Amino acid sequence: MSRIAIPAVTNATGATADVYARVRKIAGGSVPNLFAALGHLAPATLNAALDAEGALASSSLSKQDLETIKLLVSEQTGCDYCVAAHAMLGKLTGLSPETLRQIRAGQATGDTRRDALIHFVLLLQTTRGTISESEVTAIRAAGYTDTQLAEISLTIAMTIFTNTFNRINDTDVDFPPVK
Repeated sequence: MSRIAIPAVTNATGATADVYARVRKIAGGSVPNLFAALGHLAPATLNAALDAEGALASSSLSKQDLETIKLLVSEQTGCDYCVAAHAMLGKLTGLSPETLRQIRAGQATGDTRRDALIHFVLLLQTTRGTISESEVTAIRAAGYTDTQLAEISLTIAMTIFTNTFNRINDTDVDFPPVK
């Protein structure tokens, strides 16, 4: 059970009700537990997160790239909520169960571009300091633009934000379990 008690979503008023309505439009009528908690505690923060996610949705990264990054970062962070969410969302973008497993393990998938992205994100997650010029050259050589490097950075940052909050809250997972 989540550590932070959240009143029923249907009882929300004011800014919280407004942000829940926004989430329902995005999430097909539901309010996932992560968004219910954030909307209750900090509706402005949830609105900012939704704005950032909107920017990512219209970015030049593919939906599969976005879900690759989000799943990999969530796995590295140890957020069971986001691993379940992004495994499901990754599947919806067309990533196979085997590819999702390989992403979670930080392994090669056989897709050169995706594998370069996995390597780059893992490098950012597991090292400190400035990334070497050769690593930046390698991700560019895989076909990622400088604009996409900025979008990769935002994707990582937003994923770490939700991972961190879920780890604090121990948010109840309301997505299919990951095997």
